[in-house]
Amino acid sequence: MTDRMKLVVAGAGGRMGQALIRIIAATEGAVLHGAIVRPGSAALGKDAGELAGLGPIGVTITDDPLAAFLHADGVIDFTSPATSVEFAGLAAQARIVHVIGTTGCSPADEARIEAAARHARIVKSGNMSLGVNLLSVLVEQAARALEASGWDIEVLEMHHKHKVDAPSGTALLLGDAAARGRGIDLTENSVRVRDGHTGPREPGSIGFATLRGGSVIGEHSVILAGEGEIITLSHSAGDRTIFARGAVKAALWARSAKPGLYSMLDVLGLSSHN
Repeated sequence: MTDRMKLVVAGAGGRMGQALIRIIAATEGAVLHGAIVRPGSAALGKDAGELAGLGPIGVTITDDPLAAFLHADGVIDFTSPATSVEFAGLAAQARIVHVIGTTGCSPADEARIEAAARHARIVKSGNMSLGVNLLSVLVEQAARALEASGWDIEVLEMHHKHKVDAPSGTALLLGDAAARGRGIDLTENSVRVRDGHTGPREPGSIGFATLRGGSVIGEHSVILAGEGEIITLSHSAGDRTIFARGAVKAALWARSAKPGLYSMLDVLGLSSHN
């Protein structure tokens, strides 16, 4: 396909949305086709390029997803679980690509997104950066190599004070990687809260610690603690453009994929299925 992929940015008024608009403008093979915000947003009716600091590009920000999706090839979506579920349904109807960077989805949300992937090409990840996805592969390998009886795993994350879900999607992605390495189910073996007299640490469990404050974009560490030694695998995000760049890469990759639900590991060729 030589024609440029026509992409819609959902949540265009936010910091991630504006970063996506800038990255799409700088990406060969992609063009901004539409920009969506929630009803009542201050960005409604503005030129998407002007809002993102690029100057006018002729794309007016709308709150009507149906109008924005018309003739589009894909939508990139860092919004809210309810919005992402709605857009997954629309993407399925239109048979287009849907890249989802939204975190905090419930099991019911995940099930509806998975159902939409029967017709849409959906790439969903708790983190779109190359570095974090490579880190998840290393975490899985380390967890597999180190016996649960002798090594404890803790996931530590810090984000800015405005983040609404915890643990972060990235922390859960890393926890899932550790659980896969151990051959266990994360939901049955994770510890999210410690307070008061908790008793000793449950052998084989995967712990999560959450910090919030300031303007931190994302700091994640997976700590493997053994008897007399500690291994720390970590990633620091210094700029939101790493997520935007990964999301656009995912959209371009998914354009030629079959309908289905994919992760960034598939996009980057890091999946065990590849």
